[in-house]
Amino acid sequence: MGQVLDKFHGKEWRKKQIRKISDKVFERIKNQSGRATLTFEDLYIAVLLVYNDINKHLPGPHFDPPSKEQVRSLMQECDFNLDGEIDHEEFVKFIQQLTTDTFIVVSQGLIVTLVVVPTVAMATKKATEGVPGVGKVVQKLPNSIYASLVTFAIVWFQTSREEI
Repeated sequence: MGQVLDKFHGKEWRKKQIRKISDKVFERIKNQSGRATLTFEDLYIAVLLVYNDINKHLPGPHFDPPSKEQVRSLMQECDFNLDGEIDHEEFVKFIQQLTTDTFIVVSQGLIVTLVVVPTVAMATKKATEGVPGVGKVVQKLPNSIYASLVTFAIVWFQTSREEI
């Protein structure tokens, strides 16, 4: 499924999105702390802000941020110069590693929504054309409109379930 997403957006799209979010959050923390590097506490706050942005701006389920222990462990892996703090480039790599699974889940949700749902919609259109009262309306709708309506309905249903 990842290969299908690569054809739609490519790995570069994912990297650009992560880079945008990472740059924005790093600058915000840097401006608040007055330092060019992030301590562990700054890093954990930054991770929470990144996950907040991901949950606000990307479709699909909401993701829980990692625990402090997970952040501490990954910080040690990404602190390339071993100074106990994370600079901007280390932070970008840290966030890319941390969010890999997040984007896979979002990608799978997008593939289901954009590929599978319209296909199922066309199959159900054929089945509902014979239903009295509904069939004539369904027959008059162009395939593209019908598929769009069913896709919209399913996306709406998915997002309304997430709010519960």
